Amino acid sequence: MLVASVSDTLESAIPGPERQLRIRMVVALVLIALLPFAFVYTFLFLANTVGIALISLEDPRSSSGFGIDPILLTVVVLGGIAIQYRYGPRAILGSVGARRVERDEYPNLHATVNRLSTQIDLPTPGVAVVHSNVPNAFAVDGGDRARVVVTTGLLETLDDEELEAVVAHELAHLRNRDANLMTVAWLLPTITYYLAVVAFYVLYGLFQALGSTRTWTRGSSDKRGLVYATVIITICAVLTMTVSAMFWFASVLLYRVLSRHREYAADRAAATITGSPAALASALEKLAETMPDQPDEDLRELDGGAEALYLAPLEDRAFGSKELVSTDIFPDTHPPTEERIERLRNLARDEL
Repeated sequence: MLVASVSDTLESAIPGPERQLRIRMVVALVLIALLPFAFVYTFLFLANTVGIALISLEDPRSSSGFGIDPILLTVVVLGGIAIQYRYGPRAILGSVGARRVERDEYPNLHATVNRLSTQIDLPTPGVAVVHSNVPNAFAVDGGDRARVVVTTGLLETLDDEELEAVVAHELAHLRNRDANLMTVAWLLPTITYYLAVVAFYVLYGLFQALGSTRTWTRGSSDKRGLVYATVIITICAVLTMTVSAMFWFASVLLYRVLSRHREYAADRAAATITGSPAALASALEKLAETMPDQPDEDLRELDGGAEALYLAPLEDRAFGSKELVSTDIFPDTHPPTEERIERLRNLARDEL
């Protein structure tokens, strides 16, 4: 009865935010699936225009275009999404040094996760801890590999009521199914980033080789072929980097916009689950006050590519990091912490 009552309360108390989040998730999922197709077909278009033109310079008879089987492409894209869904959470946990902990190590934390999971009729996720002084938390999904992750700094900073509110927030992400969507959404940015890096190093290696005097001590026919190969490789590498950068930009923008909205929904759900909006507001307030005092090295280690997943944004820190995406171009991964706190305070006042 308690589980059913809480679940009914969640559905009736926050229909607007949850419905908006679900709509955005559906739209995001469609875009996540379509962007790889657009990425591949953009390359095919360039291959059939610029590529054919370059080949024709050497051999005018070579004019056949390039193509790809749509069924094969669909299998590859869906396979990539499935692999990211399965192994993405493990990669994220490994990137920040999260270690799964058993009940005897952190009994109170396990008890809180178990109790709140049962309360909202959610399969109990595993619990992982990151040894870091930076107070923060996040959740990753992947079916039976779902984890609620907290730092040792968070456990030391918050009291029991605040910690319960934070756990409820992370469980709300799992319940809303946006945690696994965030994991899958990082597939295309990862692919485009590394593809651009490979193209850059190919170009760099080419010009390093061209700088060698031995490269030019060949016959005239060899030199002509070398010049032709250099032009082909240079143009292909530049186009690869350009197209990869375009789709990296689009996919990261999608990722960060989705990240912002999901925090509001999880905040409101956590307030409903615990019945104490003020507890989560107090936790966010403590994290916002503590974050700027953390050493740069600790903050960078905690990032590990998981910045958008955290309860509190690492962007609020008091140092400029070149490793992270510039917020001068992209929106922040989180809504303003002050605005989240104010919304929770308003919820608390409405309950009085």
